[in-house]
Amino acid sequence: MTQTLTKPLRIGPIELDSPVVLAPMAGITNTAFRRLCREFGGGLYVSEMITSRALVERGEKTMRLIRHHESETPRSIQLYGVDPFVISEAIKMLASEDRADHIDLNFGCPVPKVTRKGGGAALPWKLDLFREIVESAVKAAGRIPLTIKMRKGIDRGHLTYLEAGRIAEGAGVASIALHARTASEFYSGQADWESISKLKETINGVPVLGNGDIWSGSDAVRMVAETGCDGVVVGRGCLGRPWIFGDLVAAFSAGRGAPIEEVAKPNLGEVARTIRRHAELLAEFLSDENQDGTQWACRDIRKHIAWYFKGYPVGGDIRSALARVESFQQLDDLLGQLDWTAAYPGSDAEGPRGRAGHPKRTVLPDGWLDSRQLPSQDRASLVEGEADTTGG
Repeated sequence: MTQTLTKPLRIGPIELDSPVVLAPMAGITNTAFRRLCREFGGGLYVSEMITSRALVERGEKTMRLIRHHESETPRSIQLYGVDPFVISEAIKMLASEDRADHIDLNFGCPVPKVTRKGGGAALPWKLDLFREIVESAVKAAGRIPLTIKMRKGIDRGHLTYLEAGRIAEGAGVASIALHARTASEFYSGQADWESISKLKETINGVPVLGNGDIWSGSDAVRMVAETGCDGVVVGRGCLGRPWIFGDLVAAFSAGRGAPIEEVAKPNLGEVARTIRRHAELLAEFLSDENQDGTQWACRDIRKHIAWYFKGYPVGGDIRSALARVESFQQLDDLLGQLDWTAAYPGSDAEGPRGRAGHPKRTVLPDGWLDSRQLPSQDRASLVEGEADTTGG
């Protein structure tokens, strides 16, 4: 199957000129990072995964995480949960208080603290529970487009994506995104783009988005051409490379007949300025009337340093010092020690980034795989799965 995108992507009433979605990533896709990515290119920028029970209970941390800057439009929030009632209540809250223009449900998280409660990528195995959640969520969302993001399944012997896709389409979701790996694969190996093709062939009424191993604009265009999907979801490929969203806009514009523009090739000075801008946005996000967010911003930016400098000639001492930075003055001093004229290092700065991990058995509730249905006596345990946690 081949396809060339010739029109914008529509997710319900939302029209995206660039058929690109930023994948929710725990501890990464806060409003600061989303705003930074928007400065480079268009698309739909989704929040970190938000626990539905914590949202209903208005936890302080959760209420901060769902906050959007006035420049962010459309406002997109991803929810996680395993209790249909609690998820519906969370969605009703977002809708009634006008806090979101788009809501996504997470059925793809592979981390043990989520799957051991039957959530994330484990949940679609229970077809009745999955159907109940999606149908009630769509109803609760009303005119707000509700979408889902999922994986192929738990492992090769327990695939769920085609059945889940049909159920979600029938329930009235606005789009379906597939990370083309199983939960047990985590982020290892190579994404199975053929599964995206199979899902696209199965689903006719709503857009299908592909996710997995998109490291460049050319990767995104190739995924669409090879699978026929309607758009792409980018996760680890943007870590330390927010300018990839500019590359994606250019790549898809070229696919519609526009001239191919040069991809971003930032020198070390441009990278340093981006790091400083990222830190500034973090400080703004983390500040409130009771505290200055600068110190917290410096602590948060530390985890991004290795991603930003991938392939660049930056010595270990400066990298190490930046990974312990405590203040903006220290950040400026250390960035000032770099050779800002150092050229873009080419392929050394590209390709995979972030932890891939290794294939491993997915942690599940006892007896989870024994049946595709959830026994009625187990419904009471769902509340335990609504712990205040975020996945990936």
